[in-house]
Amino acid sequence: MAGSWEPLLFRVRRDGSAGYTPTQAQREAYEREHSPEMVARLKSLGVNFVMMHCYKGFGLSAERESMEDAVRFARLCHEQGLHVGVYVYSGAFGWELFFKEVPQARDWVVLNSEGKPATYGSATYRYYWNRNHPEAQGFYRGIVQFAVRDIGTDLLHFDNYSVGPGSDQNSAERFRRFLREGFSPSQLSQTWGGLYRQHLAGCAGGILPPSTAGRPRDCRRDGGVTPMTGPPDNLLRRSWLEFSCRSLTDSYHDMSRYARSLRRDILVECNPGGVGENISPPVHHGELLRGGEAFWDEGPPPGYQNGRLQSRIRTYKVARRMNNMAFCYATNPLEMAESMAFNLDCLGCICWFEYGEIVEKPGSKKPVSMDIAPFVRFFHGRRELVRDATVVADVAVLRSFPSQVFAERRFAKMTADAEQALILKRVPFQVIYDSHLNELARYRVLLLAGCVALSDRQVEQIFRYVQQGGGLCIVGPAGTHDEWMVPRDRSPFQDTPCARRIRTVEGDSVVNDIWDLCDGKMSLTVEGPDGLCAELTEQKRRRFVHLVNYRSDGPAQNVVVRLRLPDGKKAKSVTLASPLRDSDATISFEERTGIVEFQVPSVQIYEIATVAFK
Repeated sequence: MAGSWEPLLFRVRRDGSAGYTPTQAQREAYEREHSPEMVARLKSLGVNFVMMHCYKGFGLSAERESMEDAVRFARLCHEQGLHVGVYVYSGAFGWELFFKEVPQARDWVVLNSEGKPATYGSATYRYYWNRNHPEAQGFYRGIVQFAVRDIGTDLLHFDNYSVGPGSDQNSAERFRRFLREGFSPSQLSQTWGGLYRQHLAGCAGGILPPSTAGRPRDCRRDGGVTPMTGPPDNLLRRSWLEFSCRSLTDSYHDMSRYARSLRRDILVECNPGGVGENISPPVHHGELLRGGEAFWDEGPPPGYQNGRLQSRIRTYKVARRMNNMAFCYATNPLEMAESMAFNLDCLGCICWFEYGEIVEKPGSKKPVSMDIAPFVRFFHGRRELVRDATVVADVAVLRSFPSQVFAERRFAKMTADAEQALILKRVPFQVIYDSHLNELARYRVLLLAGCVALSDRQVEQIFRYVQQGGGLCIVGPAGTHDEWMVPRDRSPFQDTPCARRIRTVEGDSVVNDIWDLCDGKMSLTVEGPDGLCAELTEQKRRRFVHLVNYRSDGPAQNVVVRLRLPDGKKAKSVTLASPLRDSDATISFEERTGIVEFQVPSVQIYEIATVAFK
């Protein structure tokens, strides 16, 4: 990917002007950016996909010129064989201009817990809008229609998918409806007392808005109760957190369905941010990403310093499990190596070309490094090594929504620590969410780390998996509470008839217990220095071992790889490929009892070993 997705008037305001009128120099640079010469320069770098502007949020009249420019530039890109994605909306609009054009949009603004417009950080000229407001949705459907039909885009980019509902009237009405539909009056009154009955009966203020505190107040005094802030220590607050996630997910899925009603093969992508150490409402990647084919991670770059690994592996693993690509900035060999190893057939955004200057990424003045050229060539020239390959995982790590969101933070940390341990020890694993528990048969071990809250149905699904031969590894309490954090008398996993297939372990020994549950034959083991990571993928007649060296102090030497062959298969050959070599190397291997063992002499940044089957 190459990116430049900001319209000209926004750049002027962003860069310090009080208005929106560009200088002559800015206009000339903007024209160079949209020229055939720029398309040729991008193509020469190996770019085959351009992310460009369409609409930022300042009004159709204000952005008419740049929207027409987008039509022309997309045509230039398509004529040269480049795919096109367009920035359809940002999740925030520029109210200084937009309110003049669409006065009713004042009712679309998301209000924070104090009843004030939620601004885009310090950019107070931008207000977030309620993605679930029907009038706002209708307006933005018109933008989607323009992008699909007039620009002919291949992909729609929805930015800033990280702000959910607020204390505005539309959010309040929708939340009350959510409560009525999800809980009986007796459930509500038992948990929250008489306030629930008053609110749901339609008292003057009701639940939201407004209140500046995160605790309940009598609606007759201050106009309402807000569950927007405070710890998730009551049903109202927990309900709000789930409602927030559902709202964001519903809006994305609704817009995706609308786009596909215009053209079935359109691709849809959003930017909720990368996958962090825990689920953080209103973003729930495990539900949100069902609506599209890609999402952005603009987080910190990968690396290994002072014995600590920083990576985007969680993002890539979640992306692949959700059948999504992850869009990340890939401006150096390590970022490209990581993406080739863990991402779904996508190298990333390799440059930014605003005003016709090609640099590494937004906000940078550094030119594109020529160190990336071999990796770009390798990605294009050896696409058969990554395309249509699926991840092989022995272990599924459950990210339980109620355990991560409603329970104490220490439980989410248990999950994150377990994931990091598997990454560091190069265990073939996948991250799964609650909705994936009906697909456990594809994994040999389920890891419940910090999964304190599970529904009765989830407990049944897990027991069925264990009864059918799956292994269960438990770190910390498991299932001691239901999905709304109501405590059970005891853990359902204590004293079970399936105890032989269940291990309750401390965090440090989790890898050893997983090894035992896999009968000492994991699909992949790699012996190498800290900072070396691995991923295992497969196609019909071969498996691939991706090795990425995150260290900057030299190559990983003499890395020993043991790969478990699929049942009934024999190894035919083992070859090594790297962007830093002109040709592949055939290496010797040993095979015994279904295990292929070989040694990779050196991993400078990235090596991919192909094990072909007879």
